[in-house]
Amino acid sequence: MTGIAMIATMVAGCAEAGGAAPPGSGATRAGGSSASADAAPAGTEAATPAPEESVPVAASETMEAAGVEGILASMSVEEKVGQLFMPVLYGPSADTASGENQARFGVDSPAKMVARYRPGGVILFPWAGNIKNVRQVVALTNGLQEASPEIPLLIGTDQENGKVSRLAPLVTPLPGASVIGATGDLSLARRAAEVTGTELRVLGVNLDFAPVADVNVNPRNPVIGPRAYGSDPKKVAPMVAAAVQGFHDAGIGATAKHFPGHGDTGVDSHTGLPVIKHSRSQWDRLDAPPFAAAIGKDVDAIMSAHVVMPKLDPSGDPATLSKPILTGLLREKLGFDGVVSTDALDMAGVRKKYGDGEVAVRAIQAGVDLLLMPPDYREAHRALLAAVASGKISKTRLDQSVRRLLKLKAARGLLDRAPVADPAEAERVLRSAEHLKVARLITSKAR
Repeated sequence: MTGIAMIATMVAGCAEAGGAAPPGSGATRAGGSSASADAAPAGTEAATPAPEESVPVAASETMEAAGVEGILASMSVEEKVGQLFMPVLYGPSADTASGENQARFGVDSPAKMVARYRPGGVILFPWAGNIKNVRQVVALTNGLQEASPEIPLLIGTDQENGKVSRLAPLVTPLPGASVIGATGDLSLARRAAEVTGTELRVLGVNLDFAPVADVNVNPRNPVIGPRAYGSDPKKVAPMVAAAVQGFHDAGIGATAKHFPGHGDTGVDSHTGLPVIKHSRSQWDRLDAPPFAAAIGKDVDAIMSAHVVMPKLDPSGDPATLSKPILTGLLREKLGFDGVVSTDALDMAGVRKKYGDGEVAVRAIQAGVDLLLMPPDYREAHRALLAAVASGKISKTRLDQSVRRLLKLKAARGLLDRAPVADPAEAERVLRSAEHLKVARLITSKAR
């Protein structure tokens, strides 16, 4: 469809001195795409400001909003539904043929899947064959973006550092959140996130599923533990806020997780369904502050938890499927209007009561915008299309989610043009002496 590309190109042409690509070209990358400029690490852009940075903030925001609404108005229902998904695609390159892709999506390569379903994004994992070496990852992310010329992709990963480090050993081996929390130094939380974000950005990754905003009040927690900054919400909240700021310093999106809080559980939601019996007042005091702090820093996304909190929602549904929690608490009480992502939908905690298609529908009804890693993609996709066609999910509700996703992409510069990563720049930035120094400093200050 060329309508989306034409509108996005015109908006980009207003924001950039270089002008727009020809109408109907299918490109949103107006004004050219210098690989070295797109891949520049945080801190270098101030020396050579892009033309759009001279646009007054109010005017820039107006153009951004107009671009989002124009693109939204041009999209078909099928394209809007596609934006709600972030699957895992298999293979080291966009053109790699894989039996897993064929079985799950009916096409053999990541590029063909993106072209057919037009998902909002893709998440990278080593076990899916996505992460081998620096040049391979850069080629993969560039190839994925080339397969989605009209609306660039969110390309995400779980790079928390420490225990959860999907891009190890390519990136700087930074300590995890508990070590950073032990330093008591907010500037180190911010610097660590900036280092991580800078390294992700030069690889072509634009959204990190970090930081962890859980308060680990249960020392026997089998799934969070050292992934959290600590057990005191008064100390965790400012650490989370500092990390969000650090990711933004690097120019990538941040995701606070796992709402409404996964810190007081003895069950791993990957294999079971945890029940957390916090009262509303306990939740306000223990679980909510780090998420409120992240929202205060304009965090791009918040990930839901597959946990049951019966005092917050007596239905027995996990938070991922709970409208009282995701809409009532997160949207209405905490005032969050960014993207709500599910945790991985292939986890046991969200599949106890409903089939995979019904899970996808219920998640959107609850307030979710981004469906992460549905185990049966085609079933979830069919179920959402049917739910919109029947009115079970209204077109207004669908537009709310797509609008939030487009706004996230616009905020990270993705609607002007897809980023093009430069392998030479990535090799220079990853594990640089400066970044390794930050890692050593954090370790030395932990107590």
